[in-house]
Amino acid sequence: MKVMIVGGGGREHALAWKCAQCARVERVFVAPGNAGTAREPKVHNVDIAAGDIEELLRFAGRERVDLTIVGPEAPLVAGIVDRFADEGRACFGPRRAAARLEGSKAYTKAFLQRHGIPTAGYAAFTATDFDPDFVRAQRLPVVVKADGLAAGKGVIICETHEAALETAQRMLSGCFGTAGNTVVIEEFLRGEEVSFIVVAAGQQVLPLATSQDHKRRDDGDKGPNTGGMGAYSPAPIVTPALHARIMREVINPTLRGLAIDGTPYLGFLYAGLMIAADGTPNVLEFNCRLGDPETQPILMRLESDLVSLCGAAVRGCLEGVDVRWDSRAALGVVMAAAGYPDHYRTGDPIRGLAAADALPGKVFHAGTRAAGSQVLTAGGRVLCAVGLGERIADARREAYELVHAIHWDGVQYRRDIGDRALIDPPP
Repeated sequence: MKVMIVGGGGREHALAWKCAQCARVERVFVAPGNAGTAREPKVHNVDIAAGDIEELLRFAGRERVDLTIVGPEAPLVAGIVDRFADEGRACFGPRRAAARLEGSKAYTKAFLQRHGIPTAGYAAFTATDFDPDFVRAQRLPVVVKADGLAAGKGVIICETHEAALETAQRMLSGCFGTAGNTVVIEEFLRGEEVSFIVVAAGQQVLPLATSQDHKRRDDGDKGPNTGGMGAYSPAPIVTPALHARIMREVINPTLRGLAIDGTPYLGFLYAGLMIAADGTPNVLEFNCRLGDPETQPILMRLESDLVSLCGAAVRGCLEGVDVRWDSRAALGVVMAAAGYPDHYRTGDPIRGLAAADALPGKVFHAGTRAAGSQVLTAGGRVLCAVGLGERIADARREAYELVHAIHWDGVQYRRDIGDRALIDPPP
């Protein structure tokens, strides 16, 4: 059996690594992959961009790929699953219409409101109907979101009305390209954030292990929002009672609403939730794919065959599928380039990868490229070091041992990943 993973980040490295463990899989292609995927047994990088849907389709036909799993959001929003389906090729992910849950925040807010799913109050504006008085009337802080895809950087929390107005105008003026043609002004919600990810096939649903992400760049949840600076699984905040409530109030109504709207969902569905003090799970966002860096610790804990799980979803046969999880905790720490998430530096040699390979745990590559015998930085988030342990504290200790073995000029990372799940101080 042959599998193709579309994408080249840390999430895709983890997907390729896990798919290669399946005994039925003889080869895993990653398009385009990175320096880490190139080093995995049975895994082969393919020099095709994740957004080149037609070339990916031609390659899948030539190589007789049995299953394609799409990692990043942009190809999904562009309709890669629709195009593969047109040619009768199995592709795991939502079609374009369902992927609007991530592709348009204004669409998602309207969807949530229409189907009675808890979320923050909001209004959406374009440049022609923008209402500064609405912004000034909001309680501080104010959340300003670019409507479209902005690589995880299109959400700005503004502490003053003046900053909110300036941020909205910059978005509407093109600082995020067409992603900011519409802006969403949203109520700020307080509570604890949780990543809740499921595999869905229509209204059949299978929850994955729970996890929590760290969005802010700096220790103490300070600094700018990023694509994610670390994650751990399981998330202690998600008790059995809260898990049941999330399924009842968010996941099942979302999948039911998509079916009612004529856009049934297939693939990974990620709900970014803010758990209020009264336990209400409010939806902050949906992603139409696995989260990054949540994928890395989640897949470290997955004992079941990922390829069989995705295949069952494609066939609409999720009911009765049994998923096994390692009882241990996993924690991942993202190592980022100097300047991330803004204008980051690339091309720096990474030292210590061989030493890290000799340690317990796993280092997943994201923004890396090979240059002869060297591995160089090639993105904002460069690596994710993941540890496993009986407790989150043990997993964190193992992850930071990996982090401390690796270095490049300007490397930055948070030193408090998992802190809110622990009593112990960070290492």
